[in-house]
Amino acid sequence: MMARAAAAQQDLVWVQIEAQPNLTAAQDRIRDYASSLEDVNGFSMPGGWYAISLGPYGRADAEQVLDVLRAEGKIPQDAYIAFSSAYQRQFWPVGSETLARDDAATPPQPQTGAGSAAETQPTQVLLPDESPAEARRSEAALSKDERMELQVMLKWAGFYDSAIDGAFGRGTRRSMSAWQETRGYEATGVLTTRQRAELAREYNAVLEGMDLQLVHDAEAGIEMQLPLGVVAFNRYEAPFAHYDATGDIPAKVVLISQAGDQKTLFGLYDIMQTLEIVPLDGPRQRKKDSFVLIGESASTVSHTQASLKDGQIKGFTLMWPAGDEERRKRILGLMQESFARTEGVMSPAAGGDAEQSIDLLSGLEIRKPRVSRSGFFVDSRGTVVTTVEAVQQCARITLEDGIEAEVIGQNDALGIAVLKPVTALAPVQVAELQLAAPRLQSDVAVSGYSYGGILGAPTLTYGTLADLRGLSGEEELARLTLSTLPGDVGGPVFDAGGAVMGMLLPKATDGKQLPGDVSFALDADRIGRLLSDLGLTPTATDSLNQMAPEDLTDKANGMTVLVNCWE
Repeated sequence: MMARAAAAQQDLVWVQIEAQPNLTAAQDRIRDYASSLEDVNGFSMPGGWYAISLGPYGRADAEQVLDVLRAEGKIPQDAYIAFSSAYQRQFWPVGSETLARDDAATPPQPQTGAGSAAETQPTQVLLPDESPAEARRSEAALSKDERMELQVMLKWAGFYDSAIDGAFGRGTRRSMSAWQETRGYEATGVLTTRQRAELAREYNAVLEGMDLQLVHDAEAGIEMQLPLGVVAFNRYEAPFAHYDATGDIPAKVVLISQAGDQKTLFGLYDIMQTLEIVPLDGPRQRKKDSFVLIGESASTVSHTQASLKDGQIKGFTLMWPAGDEERRKRILGLMQESFARTEGVMSPAAGGDAEQSIDLLSGLEIRKPRVSRSGFFVDSRGTVVTTVEAVQQCARITLEDGIEAEVIGQNDALGIAVLKPVTALAPVQVAELQLAAPRLQSDVAVSGYSYGGILGAPTLTYGTLADLRGLSGEEELARLTLSTLPGDVGGPVFDAGGAVMGMLLPKATDGKQLPGDVSFALDADRIGRLLSDLGLTPTATDSLNQMAPEDLTDKANGMTVLVNCWE
């Protein structure tokens, strides 16, 4: 028996990473290593030195551990493989006696406490398809990638929580043993060929029906695995190749391919965030030659990545239903792993005969706000006055170029809200509130984004001042004779001299049918009071002047703001 144990120990090897001249120094160093490495041991050595080693391993595993940890910088470059005969008493882990074991491949059997499931529920032991010796031989034939994949599968199954390095040390052996025990096999710590296949079936069960295939898209110059069980090629609309859902799973894959430089890449990064396929919430990362966009909503998770190389921008988007994270992550991982650039990029003319729409970009729907209204700057820091319609039930509020804004005050009864940009702005023009009463039937003009920003600039609509009160005598209102659109609401109402006499209010919704050219404005006095209550000091005037139409247009363009409310 002793002869067999001695022979077995000669088959065991260790990765010696350090030796210290005294026990105190060795204990200090070994604690550092044990915090980040598996299988750390400490032994006394002849001559009064103390060794810090990893193991025990079979020779092939030890060489693998040595190569991987050296390359990662986790152990010294002069670490080497040592034999058990070089070691004496074990001092770490405390109470361990690894040298007394006669088989490195078989870990200690998992122990269960009183009342555990293993104790109360008898386990049926299945006959192995290979003997332990045959299992070791079949395992030895695995490549490094296959060994790492086995560790990945054990980690996915919840039995392994250490590094994916392809080295089967004590941690990997323990995880194999635990997996075998839960499946009713003898817990040898070495998986047989059949057991490895069973683990792989469990791991890949989530991908059943996905029909992952390597697709070579010659037009896009991209090769990668795609889940053809749920998506199929639909069309090209440069710079995108669309693979749309074919069944009940609302998935989508978009390949990205175009020539360009860093400016083109950064432009694509900005554009992608305006599309419905990239929900607003989620991390974003842009580097000098690549970007990643992750969008998350209640219904969808979207992953977009693209990179610039040799004047070509290539990447992809995967859209997948929220709540199916395990399958999404597995598919995404396989897509990323298999992604390869092939020759050429998509022609800018690809899909040029497709139906065009202002709401689409290369076949992808542009994200649209729930409500678009107008507003105007009232101070040099970019504070904006607008209608309460623009801030109700909004997950996010933005000012024209995507500047985030927050509500700092509002009066629902008057229909007015005040916004503060998250990033300070420097407006070209600021409202000058008119404190004097303009003459009845004098000219007025409303500046607003009549068509929700489609035109890219505000529109001036001219009319006349019909009354300084509302139809029921409301003193805070002015009645105007002019025709407006919903997008104009919240915009400034100018008198003939370019001062702001009020803010355009929405059409009445109390069932009254008024003529189409009847509109109402909240007067400048009420606007000024709310701003003062918020600690702001607006600019005001009581002079009634005249301003040339072209000058009024310039003033309105610099002052009027598009306000977007997003769900």
